[in-house]
Amino acid sequence: MTAPVAHCPALFLTAPASNQGKTTITAALARYFTHQGKVVRVFKTGPDYLDPQILAQASKQPVEQLDIWMAGDDYCQDKLYQAAQVADLILVEGAMGMFDGEPSSADLAARFGIPMAIVMDVKGMAQTAAALATGLANFRDDVKVAGLIANRCGSERHAELIRDALPASLPLLATLKRDEEISLPERHLGLVQAEEVKDELEIRFEAAVEWLKETRDDGLLSLPAPVAFYPAKLREASNQDVASALKGKTIAVARDAAFSFIYDANLIALKNMGAKVVFFSPLTDQALPEADALWLPGGYPELHAKALSDNTAMRAAIHTFYETGKGILAECGGMLYSLDDLTDLNDASYPMVGILHGQGAMRGKRGCQGMQTAVIPQGDIRGHAHHRSRSANTPEPVGYGRRQRHPAPGEAIYQQKGLTASYLHLFFPSNLDATAKLFLACHKAN
Repeated sequence: MTAPVAHCPALFLTAPASNQGKTTITAALARYFTHQGKVVRVFKTGPDYLDPQILAQASKQPVEQLDIWMAGDDYCQDKLYQAAQVADLILVEGAMGMFDGEPSSADLAARFGIPMAIVMDVKGMAQTAAALATGLANFRDDVKVAGLIANRCGSERHAELIRDALPASLPLLATLKRDEEISLPERHLGLVQAEEVKDELEIRFEAAVEWLKETRDDGLLSLPAPVAFYPAKLREASNQDVASALKGKTIAVARDAAFSFIYDANLIALKNMGAKVVFFSPLTDQALPEADALWLPGGYPELHAKALSDNTAMRAAIHTFYETGKGILAECGGMLYSLDDLTDLNDASYPMVGILHGQGAMRGKRGCQGMQTAVIPQGDIRGHAHHRSRSANTPEPVGYGRRQRHPAPGEAIYQQKGLTASYLHLFFPSNLDATAKLFLACHKAN
């Protein structure tokens, strides 16, 4: 029997560039409609760990990534379809500019028929904002634009100039006044982690709801029209072999202020393969939980380098676990923690776990980012790199990342005993079989 089509109001928040206020407005809308008793499911496009934490707190619902390249078309379709069956509203926050990236936010919106609202910081312009929005709205025929949200609008006269310059086909959905108290706090790799500023975020969310209510609203605070979402024909990657690949295995995941770059989709993937997931803190715990494998995800170890180094009991426990040959996946910050030592932003160096030879060091504002595929013996796994550190004196890599659009080798990938370490953040659902093999330590010791 064919599954029924699911209809749900949906809106895709996009912008001409980064730093226009997308996350602030998406969070404000999520909290506003939550106050109305609506179930709001929010998705974030592209690889991002920090925005989803904030959007999850704002909506009081889980937030997952949608990325056609990283996750696949069917995966994205299935996530939207499942959300449409339980939600009163679906919000999708785009990444970068509307047409940036391959695939772009516009590609995703067009593929699933979700109308886009253009968020634009209009400070310092009026009719030009209308011209830019009109150009974006008409750049492609397959993208439907619901209207413009004028952020940081100075006055009603300012709003009137923009509104009068827009064509009838492109309404001004809302004009939001300048209010620095609404903006979300930032850090060197983006927004801070929601857990660190939970109470402050609650204050800002509630202030943002009032901020929305004060706007000249021409439709933003009404539910958008329903969109039809269709069931996906998922590949047989979820066959019985993969579905039980980690059955009976316990995977211990590092999660605290130093390690929190964890896709919910990755945790779901591990559980769907039969694994039990338990968490531990390299910052405060003295021992590892009983486990068959470890996952040391990314995060901000450089901000907690002294505390991580001082916890010698945990460092010794991970070293002992490594010597058993059991599976360990160390990603980006987790890889830095695995090295012999780490130099923080203040040029202070601290001993780390030492299961992968080499030194890590922060390098200020310069960094590396981009979509890559981890090319390893277990199989290709898609993911991304985003770091502002470097490593040196590391062993010979077993493979490299394959960049999405550039022929040069990507991030080095190391494997020894049961350890797999790299700067790459992997998206497990892109290859469940290869992911299971990493945690099962299905590779030869070097």
